[in-house]
Amino acid sequence: MKSGNGNGNGKPRTRIVIVGGVAGGASAATRARRVDANAQITLIERGPAVSFANCGLPYHIGGEIADRDDLLVTTPKLFRERFGIDVRTDTEAVSIHREAKSVTLRLADGSEEHLEYDRLILATGAEPVVPPFVRRRYRNVASLWSLTDMDRIIDTLSDRDDAKAVVIGGGFVGLEVAEQLIRRGVTCTLVERNAQVLRTLDPEMAIEIAHELRNQGVDLRLGESVTGLTADGTDDDLVTGVQLGEETLATDLVVLAIGVRPRIELARDAGLEIGESGGVRVDPWMRTSDASIFAVGDCVEYEHAVLGKATCVPLAGPANRAGRVAGAVAAGAEVRPMTPVYGTNVVRVFAKTAASTGLHETRCRAEGIACRSVFIQASGHASYFPGAQPMLLKLVYTPSGKVLGAQGVGGAGVDKRIDVIATAIHFGGTVDDLAGLDLAYAPPYGSAKDPVHMAAFVACNDLESHPRIVPPDLDLDGFQVVDVRTAKETERLPLEDAIHVPIDELSQRLGSLDPERPTVTVCHTGKRGHIAACQLKSAGFRHVRNLTGGMLVRSRIADVTNREPDDQTPSRT
Repeated sequence: MKSGNGNGNGKPRTRIVIVGGVAGGASAATRARRVDANAQITLIERGPAVSFANCGLPYHIGGEIADRDDLLVTTPKLFRERFGIDVRTDTEAVSIHREAKSVTLRLADGSEEHLEYDRLILATGAEPVVPPFVRRRYRNVASLWSLTDMDRIIDTLSDRDDAKAVVIGGGFVGLEVAEQLIRRGVTCTLVERNAQVLRTLDPEMAIEIAHELRNQGVDLRLGESVTGLTADGTDDDLVTGVQLGEETLATDLVVLAIGVRPRIELARDAGLEIGESGGVRVDPWMRTSDASIFAVGDCVEYEHAVLGKATCVPLAGPANRAGRVAGAVAAGAEVRPMTPVYGTNVVRVFAKTAASTGLHETRCRAEGIACRSVFIQASGHASYFPGAQPMLLKLVYTPSGKVLGAQGVGGAGVDKRIDVIATAIHFGGTVDDLAGLDLAYAPPYGSAKDPVHMAAFVACNDLESHPRIVPPDLDLDGFQVVDVRTAKETERLPLEDAIHVPIDELSQRLGSLDPERPTVTVCHTGKRGHIAACQLKSAGFRHVRNLTGGMLVRSRIADVTNREPDDQTPSRT
């Protein structure tokens, strides 16, 4: 495509300038081109790569993605030849002049240039949080946010067969890096100042990931804070130790995975409105407080569908969708607005998968949202078909049955179930809707009663008092607790002050129980407890409840409770 001031028909070409590439900016640029074949589109990227798979960076460190070039999603050459987009890498936008409709650029040689626009799209993304104990630039301390960061980490480890690394932060990136360092043969310690990893999950769900990390050889330090770094006495630029209070961990590499914050300086200095959550405020068409300027990606705040308010969600999916909307509108199209987000996410941690969507119970309580929740344990596909792997699924819903969120931890198939529930949330679904879904079934893929169905059935039973459930952390003092597990189960995981009546003996031993006392039935996962509760209710017991999640979840909660109290602020945006 030829550049110029007209489109061949005497009409001026729309000048669209996009600041930032990767997900949101690259999507906006190509969408704008598909809408307007004659627009003059310029994409500014301060780094050397305009569009790369930053979510894939950890996997090249561990060698799972062998070829570095596979991380380059789109090159400047392809942008120019296929889309006619002028890409300028190693160029930084340093200021916006709204009245003049221009952007000042700083080029690689230090010189400056002014670039005029009709529409400006900001895709400046987010930046890693650098903690105060990192007082200078060290050769072997890195975040993992760019190809350059990745290269530094690999170079640091390249000549070491016995390398030690400390990863600080237990969010997505921290877990992925720890996994890949172990894969590479590096001795790895992961430090998380909160009492759990993955704060997208409730504590009793996240503890399974903590167990997996430890089982795979990660030295996991929960509830501990890094207080400083120690450098080599002969080389101040090389860190040799990470201080945890009075303890010092010897290390060859430190990876900072504490979290990210929106990169909003350019927008803020231009006088654009910043939202309460710290991102650039935009409307549903990604327009900022200046109608000529749009913003997308990790630098903005999105409307959260379940919370009903704007929040920062630094995930690639929303960034790509927002870029598509902004690119189309900037090029003159009328499109549907950006859909609200739910924060749907998934991460692999060795042999386990953890995923969630919407709100977890901890967030509901913090926001004052009334909720109920149920747990079920199931297999990813029919249990009789070889290779079935267990998963624990938690469903969160309102007292009226509207789905608020879900979490899953386990083997294969967790992601599929969370995606199904995310779809239900998108359409305002209820637990009844989930129970009635027509899902694909064959033994290698699922079960006739899918885990989604099972979770929904339990929730429906709860709301219909057939019977009601009680949370797994309930104080059972004062209840008649009927434990219907086998003798071996109760010996392995005892429950004090419970009346032990195996489920197959319950009908013969009803006379030993008091039908007038408030009663809670308990088993390992909640399934046999439900059967027992129904049986007791049919036998005339007045106040019967089933402990959702059973001893499986109750023991996890006890494990969490016995750890250090969580009095820290979240480590991930």
